[in-house]
Amino acid sequence: MAQFDPSTFSPQIIWLVISFAILYIAMSRFALPRISRVLEERQHKIDESLKKAAAMQSEAQAASEAYDNALAKARAKAQDHMRNAREKAAQEASQRQEVLAERLAGDIQAAEKRIGEAKGDALSRIREVVVDVAGAAIEKLSGEKPAAKDVGSAVDDALGGRS
Repeated sequence: MAQFDPSTFSPQIIWLVISFAILYIAMSRFALPRISRVLEERQHKIDESLKKAAAMQSEAQAASEAYDNALAKARAKAQDHMRNAREKAAQEASQRQEVLAERLAGDIQAAEKRIGEAKGDALSRIREVVVDVAGAAIEKLSGEKPAAKDVGSAVDDALGGRS
């Protein structure tokens, strides 16, 4: 192999230095500036994207806070409406209950009055019923019809003794 022949080392080293110099100059003049520019553009785009992302994040956070505030206000307003509705319903129920209580009290008084009248009427007729029943009992027991006047006086004596 020619690369390992020591007599060809010096021309190989010269050509190596010349090739390296040409490659170095070509790379430093043409390729490396383009690569450097591309890297700088990428870094610039990344930095801009990060700035935009930070701005969008702050906007999103502000929007989220505004949403939370609006939601809290809406909940408070809804609770106020519910409390007002409950209070109004309680007041209406209380008023209806008062009206019903007054009506029931009137109905109870009217019923007590009717019961009192019926009781008085029944007590006033009880003497007549007792006289009729006593007369019928005497007639059944004795077989003779007693005089209504005698039965009435006997009932009056019996009721007078118990009163």
